Amino acid sequence: MNSTTHQRLAQLIWNIADEVLRDLYVRGKYRDVILPMTVLRRLDSVLAETKQNVLSTKKTLDAAQIVNQDAALRQAAGQDFYNTSAFLLKDLRAASTQTQLRQNFEAYLDGFSPNVQDILENFEFRNQLPRLTKADALGTLIEKFLDPTLDLSPASLDNHGMGTVFEELVRRFNEENNEEAGEHWTPRDVVKLMTRLMFEPIADTIPDGTYLLYDGAMGTGGMLTVAEDTLGELTEGKQIATHLYGQEINAETFAIAKADLILKGDGRAADNIKGGPEFSTLSNDAFADRQFDFMLSNPPYGKSWKTDQERMGGANKITDPRFIVEHDGDPEFSLVTRSSDGQMLFLANLIAKMKSDTVIGSRIAEIHNGSSLFTGDAGQGESNIRRYVFENDLVEAIVALPLNLFYNTGIATYIWVLSNRKQDRRKGKVQLINATNWFTPLRKNLGSKNCELSSTNISKIMDTFHAFDDADPEVSKIFDNAEFGYYKVAVDRPLRLIGAEPDRVYKPAEIRAMRQVSERADDAPPVIKRLHKVGTVADPLRGLFEAEVGGKARVVEYERDAERSDFEQVSLTEPAGEGENGVEAFLRREVLPYTPDAWMDESKTKIGYEVSFTRYFYKPAPMRPLDEIRADIRALEAETDDLLSEIIG
Repeated sequence: MNSTTHQRLAQLIWNIADEVLRDLYVRGKYRDVILPMTVLRRLDSVLAETKQNVLSTKKTLDAAQIVNQDAALRQAAGQDFYNTSAFLLKDLRAASTQTQLRQNFEAYLDGFSPNVQDILENFEFRNQLPRLTKADALGTLIEKFLDPTLDLSPASLDNHGMGTVFEELVRRFNEENNEEAGEHWTPRDVVKLMTRLMFEPIADTIPDGTYLLYDGAMGTGGMLTVAEDTLGELTEGKQIATHLYGQEINAETFAIAKADLILKGDGRAADNIKGGPEFSTLSNDAFADRQFDFMLSNPPYGKSWKTDQERMGGANKITDPRFIVEHDGDPEFSLVTRSSDGQMLFLANLIAKMKSDTVIGSRIAEIHNGSSLFTGDAGQGESNIRRYVFENDLVEAIVALPLNLFYNTGIATYIWVLSNRKQDRRKGKVQLINATNWFTPLRKNLGSKNCELSSTNISKIMDTFHAFDDADPEVSKIFDNAEFGYYKVAVDRPLRLIGAEPDRVYKPAEIRAMRQVSERADDAPPVIKRLHKVGTVADPLRGLFEAEVGGKARVVEYERDAERSDFEQVSLTEPAGEGENGVEAFLRREVLPYTPDAWMDESKTKIGYEVSFTRYFYKPAPMRPLDEIRADIRALEAETDDLLSEIIG
C-alpha cells in the first residue's frame, strides 16, 4: 500500500473529528477521542478472526480457576493483545438506547488485555464517555469508524501501514497544537539526522546480532521507531534484530507511543516501554538494571526537576549511581545539576547505561539547547557532567543546528554524539560542526518551525562528520578534549586598612574590629593575620610573603580582602613556564604585573568545562569602505539641504 492510501485513510479519520466532535471539543482536544478510537478500530479488526477462540479459551481458564491467563489468551488471539468481552465493535450498534450503548461500550473496553488497558487509562479515554453519551455522539462516532471506506483491517492494511497512518494522525494533531508539540514531538528531519549520526559510523562494521535501543524521554516514541528503521536501512543484508525500550512521564504521549508499537504488531516492544506520571526517568528509573547499545533522547530543557529532587531526598542526599559517580579519584563526584534545569541529567542517565564489554560499546545522540554547553560554574553539576564526558573521551561531536527547527521554540539547539568505542582518529578529539546555515525553508510555518533539514542538508552534515580532519574548517573544527577545560583559580588580595601597623600580627577579633572603624586604601599597610615559624620559605604566589616583624625578616600571611579578591579562568592547556605549571605561568604573566600583592588560594581551585561555538566560529563583520561611508554622508547632507530649502522657501 502506497503513501497516497495512507494519507487518504488519515484524512478520513481526520474528517470524523470535524464531523462528530466540532461542537463538543475545541480542535486541540479532538485527539483525546480520535487517537484512542483509531487504536480500538484497528485492534478490533485484528482480533475479529480469533474472537470465538479467545472467548472459549477464557471460559475454559475460568472453569479451571486459572488466575494467570494473559499468556494463554495471547496465544488464543494469535496476538500480543486480546479482548474477552462478548462484543466486537460492530455488535455495539445493536444497542437501543444511549445508556445501553455506553454500558456495552464500557464492557467492551473492560475486556481488553492489560497492555491495552494501560493505553486507555493513560489516554483517559473513559473520561470522554459521559460527554459523548450526553451529546448522543458515541453511536455516531462508532458508526463513522465502522464505515467500509475506512478499512483498517489487516487484509487491507499491514502493520507498517497502520503505524504510518497513526503517526500521520499524531503529526497532524501535534501541528494543530503547535504551542505544545515541541514538548513531545521532535521533527522527523531532526530525528533522521540523529539516527544517522548514531548508526552510520559503525554501520559497515556492526556484527550480526540483537541490539537494544533506548530513549529516556521518548515522548510519542517516534525516535525509537525511526532509529529502528534507520538501523535496518543502513545494515541491509545483515542479520540485525532490535528491541526497543523507553520511558515517558507524560501519560498521553506514553499512550500514543505504546499504541503505535501495538498497531505496528510490535507488542513485545510495547511491553518494554514504561510511562505515566509515576515514571519520571530522573527519580524512578524503570531500567536501572539494563544497559543499551544505542540511545537517543530529546529531553525537556529549561524545565525544573525540583519535584524529582525532593523525591530523591533533596539535592544533598541524592545517592543514585547515575548521578553520583567515581571520577578522578573522587568516589562521590556529583553530576547533580541545579533544580531549575534537569536536561543534562538525562545525558548522565544515558551514560550510566552504556555497555563497556561489547565490540561496538554504546553510541548516544541527544539534543540539548545552548545552555548545556556552558551553564554551571566549575564544580557544579552541569560543568561536572561536561568534565566527566570529556575527560572520559566520550564525546565524538557536537552539531549546531539551524534556528527555528522545532515547533514551539526558535532557540539554538545542538546534537551531542557520544561513543565509548571511538575510531582511532577520533580518540582524544572532539569535532564541532556548525550546521546553522544548512536548512531548507518551509513554504508554511508550523508554529516556530520555519525550516527543515532536507535530505541534501542531512547528507552535507554527515559528509562533514565523516570527513573529520579533512572537513571545511569554516564549518568544522577539531579540538583536543582538554581544550574545553579550565581551572577556576581564586586570586586573593590583602586587606589594606588605614592605621594598620605593618609589623604587627593581628588576632581575628582585632581584625573584625578594625574592619568596622578603618577605611580601605591601596597605599595602606596590609593586615598580617599569621606569622609562620622561622625557616618557612616565602612563596608570594601562594600567599606566603616576607615581611619585617619585630625587626626581623619573617614569613607571614595577610588577611584576605573579599571585596578585592576575584577568580581567574585558566585553560587546562595553558603553556607552563620554566619550572612552573600553566596556572603559575598565567598568573605571573596576566595578574602579578598589575596586582603584585595578589596570590592564589589553591584549596579553592576547581576544574570546569565549557564549549563556546560563538568563540570558535565567530566571523567579524568586515568594515565598510571609507568611500562608501563618505558617499552615504554626502547623500544625507544633500537630502538635508533639500529639506531645508523646502522649509525656508
